[in-house]
Amino acid sequence: MLSKPFYDPAKSYEENLLEGPYGAFADGTIYQETTTPQQNFLGQKVFLPFGIPAGPLLNGKFCRAALDKGFDIVTYKTVRSKKHAVHPWPNVIPVEAGNHLTLEQAEQGLRAKETFSEPIAITNSFGVPSSDPDVWQPDFAATVQYAKEGQVVVGSFQGTNPGNVQGFIDDYATTAKLLVEAGASVLEANLSCPNEGTSNLLCFDAERVAHIVDAIKNTAPDIPLLLKIAYFREQNLFSKFMKTVGPLVEGLSMINTIGAPVRTSKGDPALPGEGRLRSGICGVPIKWAGLEMVTRAKELREENNLSLTIVGVGGVTQPSDYFEYTKAGADAVQSATGAMWNPYLAQEIKKQI
Repeated sequence: MLSKPFYDPAKSYEENLLEGPYGAFADGTIYQETTTPQQNFLGQKVFLPFGIPAGPLLNGKFCRAALDKGFDIVTYKTVRSKKHAVHPWPNVIPVEAGNHLTLEQAEQGLRAKETFSEPIAITNSFGVPSSDPDVWQPDFAATVQYAKEGQVVVGSFQGTNPGNVQGFIDDYATTAKLLVEAGASVLEANLSCPNEGTSNLLCFDAERVAHIVDAIKNTAPDIPLLLKIAYFREQNLFSKFMKTVGPLVEGLSMINTIGAPVRTSKGDPALPGEGRLRSGICGVPIKWAGLEMVTRAKELREENNLSLTIVGVGGVTQPSDYFEYTKAGADAVQSATGAMWNPYLAQEIKKQI
């Protein structure tokens, strides 16, 4: 049975930002650990290499609530070097997608439905909004300080394209520097949302990603860097990415979403506004894609003698999903949609270990 989500889809992004989180994330109850952290995540000890990825944790309030509920790797929602507006409401809607969304079904498009129900499947469309650094830097710094022993706050970020390639690359480095100044001990560069590479999603453009990583590393050479990537349909493209970029970073987080056109029962775009017919599908139906990418990444890591941390994301809604991901080769696992509707997911996993 689904709990009240800590991000309320019925409210605007701004309302969630100011008034959230909701549900159990707002009850003030703090999960108490009874052991000491023993597991490694990018050089830091954690109780459980499990948490929430970039997306639903809008600010420090959301992150602190997640930490209190036992999620040990929490990712502060993707920030930019300057303020960036959010897409119009609604931003999260339920979709009919079943338990397994094939790529062919995604291309054909999905239907929105009226209510959120199990198996939980949603589409989200935010446009990677960000407050100004004057707002998010002190909030992020306070969140890092709030994290307890055995917990890590990851700083997710992306560049904003000013209209030229070098400016885009430089902006990634600028934003990374702002996060480091705010105390980030782990960085995650988002390559899986902006359609700003030369091959659709940025993560499919290995050469440009390498230039971006080089710029980030020149700015923050001592901070572990994760790259958030999408599902790679073509194995040769993923192999090239791993060979080109794998030696340059400390880890990969996969996947983000699977894009699909989403329409109402009448055939109209489900999300209002220009360019929003296609949006990211999340939840149970994309678990297969996350698991597959983790398996492929593990094989390519061994093939290329890389020392990458693999973070598995996608469709994790119950404890068994966590164990499926670790068996497939994930060194850490995160849950966005599942955690939104089950605030006790981390605690349930810990009880089974």
